[in-house]
Amino acid sequence: MYRYEPNKWTPKDVILHIVDAERIFQYRALRIARCDKTALPGFEENSYVETANANSRTLNSIIEEFKLVRTTTIQLFETFNEHQLLEIGTASDKTISVRALLPIIIGHQLHHQNILNERYL
Repeated sequence: MYRYEPNKWTPKDVILHIVDAERIFQYRALRIARCDKTALPGFEENSYVETANANSRTLNSIIEEFKLVRTTTIQLFETFNEHQLLEIGTASDKTISVRALLPIIIGHQLHHQNILNERYL
């Protein structure tokens, strides 16, 4: 339940935020890979954290969910062929390829992992 400053997320909030964001990135990758040219909106991460109830869950349940989501991310990207990986779409008002979303997913996790290490451990 530790917060390094008032109104900052707890470690559980941070981990569940990574999970939620990864699901959103998966969805974007799927839509773009399937040639859906609809511009995809951003999301309000603070609203997600506020309503996710991470702190009422056990850390083990959140970690298990993270593992499952990561497994489905890997499986999804393994289904894309070279043409699908090169598909371009719009998400959060930015042009992006399917191929670019995978390092974004990993980079997002690493960013928050660094914050956990620096400010919580």
